[in-house]
Amino acid sequence: MEHRDSRTAPPTLGVGMVGYAFMGAAHSQGWRTVGHVFDLPLRPGMAAVAGRDAHAVQAAADKHGWTAAETDWRALVARDDVQLVDICTPGDSHAEIAIAALEAGKHVLCEKPLANSVAEAQAMVAAAEAARERGQLAMVGFNYRRVPALTFARRLIADGRLGTLRHVRVVYLQDWLVDPEFPLTWRLEREHAGSGALGDLGAHIVDLAQYLAGEVLVGVSAQMETFVKERPRLDGASSGLTASGGTRRGPVTVDDAAVFTGRLASGALATFEATRMASGRKNALRLEVNGEHGSLAFDLERLNELSFHDHREPAATAGFRRIVVTEPDHPYLDAWWPPGHGLGYEHTFVHQARDLVESIATGTELLPTFADGLQVQRVLAAVEESAEKNSVYTPIAV
Repeated sequence: MEHRDSRTAPPTLGVGMVGYAFMGAAHSQGWRTVGHVFDLPLRPGMAAVAGRDAHAVQAAADKHGWTAAETDWRALVARDDVQLVDICTPGDSHAEIAIAALEAGKHVLCEKPLANSVAEAQAMVAAAEAARERGQLAMVGFNYRRVPALTFARRLIADGRLGTLRHVRVVYLQDWLVDPEFPLTWRLEREHAGSGALGDLGAHIVDLAQYLAGEVLVGVSAQMETFVKERPRLDGASSGLTASGGTRRGPVTVDDAAVFTGRLASGALATFEATRMASGRKNALRLEVNGEHGSLAFDLERLNELSFHDHREPAATAGFRRIVVTEPDHPYLDAWWPPGHGLGYEHTFVHQARDLVESIATGTELLPTFADGLQVQRVLAAVEESAEKNSVYTPIAV
């Protein structure tokens, strides 16, 4: 890769990140790496990270390479050396931080799902649209769009290789909640997370289905379930708790699993399953798209591969074939390793950072926008409404 001479180094894009746990660490990896891999028009500078615990946020800054630490996100937004605010907090704070950052003249990257409600997402879209008129960009972080194999799959579908689409099926399976003694974290409380497996995993697969198909869902029919109703509360809180064997427990107020069918605008059918109760499945995201001319299949556990079937080939030799997505003309791969040397999960955040930096430099709007995040939020709301009505078909509000 060509390296710039320090005398011609590009201008710095100061990045400030709010939140520093799992997703903050993943985003940090992206910002720390992107300028060393891709030749960028702006140089991302890791200006500051914010979190409420002074000791923990400073430790995160030291570990992940952030120049400064703040204990108030408002102070981070106000910094002159921050031009982009990256939001990696629980969903209940997304709207407040994003709107404040946009009104302060910053670009914004916000983790998925965009918000905890359609109303919050609508307010974020309004703020993003106003900011866009001032030249600011706002993007929601659906990182799986940046898996090279999935970006390539979208290209094949858009080029008509599958013909008219008939089916899209996606599942996202995890097992970290199978143990009923797993503690009651914020992800299990509706006031913080918005929903459970539906928002955490379902948001990803709804976005992927719409991204690959190039069209939106217009209606769903759903079922949801919370299998473990109470879990141990380890923070000593007492509100709403019940005692069981000396352990204080609190109610789980989100879903453990959601299954739903849907219809795309073209009439194609879609099926979805999102669960955090599938024992033995750690992060199993699998999808298949069937069309009149062929099919595509993908498994995140083999993320450098795409399975492709051309149904127009002679039946005697036709079948799914394995495409190793590591060639330099595959998406993002020209900057990485020689063919056959695979990438991993963390590279999706590097690619996300690259795309965002390039869009900011050129002023070109980048997908997925906050409006795309709102569309996903509307689907999630329709899934919940359908499940409450015992799987009644529910149109997606526009």
